[in-house]
Formats: sequence, C-alpha cells, structure tokens
Amino acid sequence: MKNDHISILGAGLIGSLLGIFLKRRGLNVSIYEKRDDFRLQPSTSAGRSINMALSDRGWKALNKIGMGEVIAPHTIPMYGRRVHDEHGKTRLFPYGRENQAIYAISRHSMNRLLADEAEKEGVVFNFNHKCEDVDINTSILRFSLPGNQMKMENGGLILGADGAYSTLRSTFQKQIRFNFKQQYISHGYKELIIPPNEAGVFAMDPNALHIWPRGRFMLIALPNMDKSFTCTLFLPFESGKVSFETIRDERDLAAMFKTYFNDAYQLMPNLTREFFHNPTSSLINIECYPWAFNKCLLIGDAAHAMVPFFGQGMNCGFEDCYELNELIEKYGTTSWDLIFGKFQKSRKKDTDAITQMAMDNFTEMRDSIANPKFLIRKKIDARLHTLYPDEWIPLYTMVTFSDLKYSEVYLQGQLQEQILDKIMEDPMIGQNWENLDFERIIHQADSARAF
Repeated sequence: MKNDHISILGAGLIGSLLGIFLKRRGLNVSIYEKRDDFRLQPSTSAGRSINMALSDRGWKALNKIGMGEVIAPHTIPMYGRRVHDEHGKTRLFPYGRENQAIYAISRHSMNRLLADEAEKEGVVFNFNHKCEDVDINTSILRFSLPGNQMKMENGGLILGADGAYSTLRSTFQKQIRFNFKQQYISHGYKELIIPPNEAGVFAMDPNALHIWPRGRFMLIALPNMDKSFTCTLFLPFESGKVSFETIRDERDLAAMFKTYFNDAYQLMPNLTREFFHNPTSSLINIECYPWAFNKCLLIGDAAHAMVPFFGQGMNCGFEDCYELNELIEKYGTTSWDLIFGKFQKSRKKDTDAITQMAMDNFTEMRDSIANPKFLIRKKIDARLHTLYPDEWIPLYTMVTFSDLKYSEVYLQGQLQEQILDKIMEDPMIGQNWENLDFERIIHQADSARAF
C-alpha cells in the first residue's frame, strides 16, 4: 500500500486522537462523523454516556502528543473507591499507593479538546456524514447527508474508529473467514445526576469514585467540574425483584432508591424526571478478527468493545492509537500492510485479556466489594505489594497504574488469584491474616512463574 489519503470513520475520542497522531506524521487526514458538530452542543449530560476515568495508559498516549497538560485542568483525581452501605455509611478503599489516582473527565470535554487540537493541526472534519457502506476493495465510501443526499468518496486508507456498531466492521462481516462475536450482558444502565448542594459545592467527597454495591445491581458516581456527580445506575433489564422492568412509576422508583440507595436518593431532587426521561442503554462485548482487510483497519471499540467495569475502554483505545503510532514510527508511512498486520497480531491478545478482566471486575464492583472476606483478601493483596513491591503487584494496579501488556497482566492476575484462593480457605483467616508467612507466599508465586 502506498502513502494514500487517510479517512477516519468516527470523530469520537479514538478518532480525534488518532487524527492528531496521523496528521503529525505529515499525512492527509479526513474524519467523517454522522453527528452534528458536538462542540456546538451544550456540555450538559445527554443521559447516555458513562463518564471517563483516565488512567496511566490514557495519559501515556496523551502525553506523547503533548495533550496531557491540556487535558489535566479538566480532570478531577479520584484516589479510591468510596463504598456506601445500605445505612449510608461509607469507607474509602485506595486504588493504589499514596497519590495514585484515576482522573474523572466528561466525555464531552475530552472529545472537544481532542477535536479542537486535531482541527488546529489540519485534520479536516466532515460532520453529518453517516457512512452507509464501504467497498473495501476500492476504498469507496458511501455517505448519506441531511436532506436525503448521497455522497461517494475515495477514502484511501480507511480507519474504522466508529465504535461498537461500526459500519466498517459490518462490511468486514461479509468477508470470508471473518470471526465475530458479540454478547449483550443482562444489565443495562441509566445516567442520573447528583447536583451541587445548596452552598454550590460537591454534595459528597469529590476525590473518590462512589459505589453503592448491592449484589445483582449497583450505582456509581463520578465527580464533574461543575461540582455535580454523574451517577450511573446498573440494573438487570428484567428478572428479579429489582430491575428496569419492575420500576414502572414514580412510587416504584422512590421505593427502590429509599431501600437500597437512600443516602444518594436524598441528594437527587430531579431523580424522577431524569430516570423516566433519560434512555436505558445496553452493555455489549465485541470480539472480532482480523481487524484489517486491504487498506482498511478497525481500531478502538470497533475492534474490541468492552463493558465499562474496569474503566479501560477509553484507555485501551488510546493505547491502540499509541501502539499504532509506534509501528508507523518504526516502519514509515509506506508499509501499511506490514503495520496493519503487526498491529492486529500484537494487539488482539491484549484486548481479549482486558475484555475478560472488565467482565470479571463487574462481579467485584457490584457484589464482592461488600463482602467481609473479600476485604480481608484485599488487605492481604495490599500487604504483599507493600512488602514486595516488585514481586507482587495487585491486578488493579497492573491494569491501571502501569503499561504492562494486558495479556501479561491477566496471566499474572490469574496466578495471584489462585494463591489467594488457597489462603482464603483457612476458616480463621479473618483473625490470622496479619500473621501469614508473606515471604513464603512470595516464594510460591516466584516458583509458579518459573513454570
């Protein structure tokens, strides 16, 4: 493949960041987006997007292009999970060591900052261009425009950053030997708001991710720059006593919140309007392969959509952009076959790993974190990391505060889980955990890694 014009489908977070990386390589980049220019829309919550949590992988990609210092003032550090029990009592569980944090930022703010930078660099944005079809043999793109107009473009190199419902991926699905798997989980989500209090300040601790774990369902809340919190309610669509199906009117809603999330309920004056006005959205896992055909490549959610329970969807997509840029730096802008091949081969096993870990973390967030034995397990995990920081690194720390390959993190995490499972079989572990032979545990882990 020669150095062609590059077309990016999707002006979201991944498409905008990718446009910056590619434009700085001296390439001619156009981005096509089906929506209006979102930068002209109000920044208030649209009721359908989970707030972003930036961690090390995302910062690494942003810092590579000098955007870290631009993004930072729009973020709020969250140093741990603040867990709310059914009586309104809370407890903070730090994410890592002192001063380690993940950073809350609204999707709208992040997208606007990245798109502005891309446009400043010379990337051409084409809004209100809904991609209807891609001819992957000729690189012809077919768009529908407002007023029932149709438009054809020669896309050159085509990069699909058009999300979980990617048009480019739909075209790939018509090819021979294209593997595709999607899974909707049983839960959906709805966005709600905790506004600032009467004094105009945060109604809760702003430097934490708040969680109300309730077994089969949960509520989370992330802080916003305007002193509000964006809350996300995760419920089963149907089945069980508490589900979206069983909340039919204002009385059902109030009864459910007062029973399970009463401290949050007292802070949500617009709950009824928001609940019945905002959409109920679904959660999906998508795996596919190959990601490349001819002069086309899938990236971000278009290649590997995941549920949001490890906060890695955006960070993983940003890491995609970083890794692709590294390959372009190594092989130049005339060897796209080689670049696309190496990218999909090296990246697939890592995205498979984080997709699985995100599903696993759902159980932890909604259920296990409120279990006393789980809390003991976490204390042992943390003590091992404190005593042997290089030999034992908790799974969350490896995912969130490092750039270790997700596939390596997953294997290390599985090994450590097996060791902790064995330790937790002791019926007296709650009383005796501080007297464990931690050095022997580390030797066990080292021996297991040797195999």
